[in-house]
Amino acid sequence: MDRTITLEDIRSDEEIQTYVLGGDKVLTVMGYTDHSAGHTMRVAVTAANILTELGHEEREIELARIAAYLHDVGNMINRNNHAQSGAALAFSILSRMGMPPNEIATIVSAIGHHDESDGRPVSSVSAALILGDKCDVRRSRVKNKDFTTFDIHDRVNYAVERADVEIETAENNAKHINLKLKIDISICSVMEYFEIFLGRMVMSAKAAEFLGATFHLYINDARLM
Repeated sequence: MDRTITLEDIRSDEEIQTYVLGGDKVLTVMGYTDHSAGHTMRVAVTAANILTELGHEEREIELARIAAYLHDVGNMINRNNHAQSGAALAFSILSRMGMPPNEIATIVSAIGHHDESDGRPVSSVSAALILGDKCDVRRSRVKNKDFTTFDIHDRVNYAVERADVEIETAENNAKHINLKLKIDISICSVMEYFEIFLGRMVMSAKAAEFLGATFHLYINDARLM
């Protein structure tokens, strides 16, 4: 019998917690920034807030939370093609838990399309996941404690002192999804931010368009896209 699975069911599942932790451990060894439950929960909150502000139904919002929490489990296998391997893992997990097939399909396709290298928004859940994931840039994601050995990813994330995702309604009722960053330019230049995050920002713009909105990036109060 099909079950109504919630984010809390996902968070309390021991198998899932093991895989999320395993993926983060692999990326830590490889020198990546934080991909723990702290990251996945932040993505879940952002994705849910976006769909809520845009008037989507509560069940769809909950599916976005679940997709967000599960989106990086594929890193446990390998960083390469982690979106696709994560989707396969999510399919197995959610099937075991008894989620209806139509909801599994929504979540699996969202996870499989969240990476900017080969993904694209294919549903509202997918678009919200993309925006939540690509907008999670912040100092606390940096695990490397030795500033002298920072690579560009460490510098860019560490330079971000504040990051806010805001949904704005314009006078003509148009919706804007704004990522507002405060960056310490003595640590990272704006050009360096775009050097590694341009693909993510382009994907975010496509995700916002899928949701009937536009995406804008602000850095130190200046609108750059």
